[in-house]
Amino acid sequence: MHTSDSTGTASTTTQGPRLGHSMSPRQLTMMGLGSAIGAGLFIGSGAGIQAAGPAVLISYLVAGTLIIIVMWALGEMAAANPNSGAFSVYTGKALGGVAGATIGWLWWGQLVVVIAAEALGAAGLLATVFPVLPVWLMALVFMAVFTGINLTGVRNFGEFEFWFALLKVAAIVAFLLVGAALLLGWIPGVASPGLHHFAFDAGFAPHGMAGIATGLFVVAFAFGGTEIVSVAAAETRDPERSVARAVRTVVWRILVFYIGSIFVIAAVIPSDSPELKSPFAGVLDIAGLPGAAAVITLVAVVALLSALNANLYGASRMIFSLAERREAPRVLTALTKARVPAIAVASSVAFGFIATVLELLFPDHVLPLLLNFVGSTCLIVWGSALVSQIVLRRRADAEGTPLPLRMSGFPWLSGLGVVLLAAIFAVGLTGADSRVQLLSTFALVAVIALGSWLRRRSLGTQAEATKA
Repeated sequence: MHTSDSTGTASTTTQGPRLGHSMSPRQLTMMGLGSAIGAGLFIGSGAGIQAAGPAVLISYLVAGTLIIIVMWALGEMAAANPNSGAFSVYTGKALGGVAGATIGWLWWGQLVVVIAAEALGAAGLLATVFPVLPVWLMALVFMAVFTGINLTGVRNFGEFEFWFALLKVAAIVAFLLVGAALLLGWIPGVASPGLHHFAFDAGFAPHGMAGIATGLFVVAFAFGGTEIVSVAAAETRDPERSVARAVRTVVWRILVFYIGSIFVIAAVIPSDSPELKSPFAGVLDIAGLPGAAAVITLVAVVALLSALNANLYGASRMIFSLAERREAPRVLTALTKARVPAIAVASSVAFGFIATVLELLFPDHVLPLLLNFVGSTCLIVWGSALVSQIVLRRRADAEGTPLPLRMSGFPWLSGLGVVLLAAIFAVGLTGADSRVQLLSTFALVAVIALGSWLRRRSLGTQAEATKA
């Protein structure tokens, strides 16, 4: 792999197996376009509107600004050093090996849990439309299928993710067109609600600033997943140009897809309506489209399976990178002829198979526990990315090292990202449920960091004994 340089942006390993570079730029771009379009938007957006009313648009703008800054920061580092360890490697270079390993294991653990939750969630949703197989068995089938896809090579993975993302994007575009027609009164026989819910009923911000703050913490997690683009950059042809293109799509994706969809939903459905449990289906039902609930449910299933596919890829590459840096067993670096880290894939998916068995034994209890366990780990990862970019950019500028992609507005935009993230943490600590999640995440980070420090100390002691 690449040798270390003074910018602190290169890989920490000098030898070892190499991943392929067969993912195309269009696949990476579409992955960046669709990575955050998941169940958090199709299903979870209703919770944000219930918390803040139409003023949740402010929450989305704040959280959207944060993730745009994070993606720009990651893009700068990924273009300089495309590495499957991505933000884990960058954190290690900026803040030390223990910090880098901690972020890597934290993100891997998060994805391992999320993979299981997405398989169970997709199976549960599909069962509401086609109750042919029990949830646990459908989840098992999903796990097996996507494990197979990830074992066949990154090109096949990228192609599946390309079409998954394209389907999600098409669904959002169709929804926005229907929503615009509904609000403009272009649908025959259906009265336009206009902006009535923004000005009347409960008003634009029925719960004031407290509701907007609560909505901010809720919607922040909807953007989780975008950081996987920096991981995939390592296996992409012409990563410098591909990463820049993928990062640019984040800006208009958030403005058009997220803000546009939430605007339509908040304008059409009152903030106290039970239809917010499935907000997209609620809007389509009001528009008079038959079978809307079934269609949007199937789209949400696709969104979850797409996220499962991407997260399994991301988890396997992260633990592969940890093994490269001797932060995990070296056996995880073994590659197949297709340059796929098969053992890393298997280790990343194992818990998902276990979770399907647990679902059989404890129906409807596994998914809520898994989602609560994941908590707020993505916020920690985003914070590490911002701090690492500030440190590495200053280091590169001080040494006169050219960067293929430079984040504009540095250091002010990076600083703004840190401030916004700190605000989300502060808001989270004020709520009972979110406080438990945050404190649990902090405790988990401390445990992982301690384990990494002890491992490094043990390896150092062994090395000294060998020399003696």
